[in-house]
Amino acid sequence: MNRVLLLLMAFSFASCQEIRLPYLGTASTQGETTIYPTIDSFTMLNQDSMEVSSNSLKNKIHVASFIFLSCPTICPQMIVQMKEVQEKTQSMDDVLLLSYSIDPKRDTIPALKAYANKIGAKGNKWHFLYGNQEEVMRLADKSYYAIAYPDSLAPGGFTHSGGLLLVDKDLHIRGVYDGTSKEETKRLLKDIAILKKEK
Repeated sequence: MNRVLLLLMAFSFASCQEIRLPYLGTASTQGETTIYPTIDSFTMLNQDSMEVSSNSLKNKIHVASFIFLSCPTICPQMIVQMKEVQEKTQSMDDVLLLSYSIDPKRDTIPALKAYANKIGAKGNKWHFLYGNQEEVMRLADKSYYAIAYPDSLAPGGFTHSGGLLLVDKDLHIRGVYDGTSKEETKRLLKDIAILKKEK
């Protein structure tokens, strides 16, 4: 068998291998089964006063971010990148966007609704979530491995990470991306395509 044929066979084999994204977080085992961390149970309201829960996210891919409307630093850049994700996934019914408000005192449901309308967020695609601040902070820390907490010394009164988090249909985190970077958003979109092909 000549070298060219061997190379062709190797390429064919490699191309048939399924590309899989890593699982984030510390895994545990039960017998021979590996258990990966998942997003904790929650129920919140979106900008249309509709419930969004961890149960409603099952069998959906979602991209999550933690923001507040009066944020003077990275949030506007994150919103630009989330808008790009919304545009590129508009025809994908199994892909949702979640923006958790970390400032529910000021980010009321009417305020979230007005902001969503202003930026062109589609209600069936992009959910701005309103909930108890402690629950949002806990969810950020324990489930999404994100930073989000009140900080009187920080611009706007909060410290938070600028990551966009990719979560699969079983609520496992599969990727973290710089929410202020166009290049990272391109990588996120490629990874969404990979997740959609996973079995």
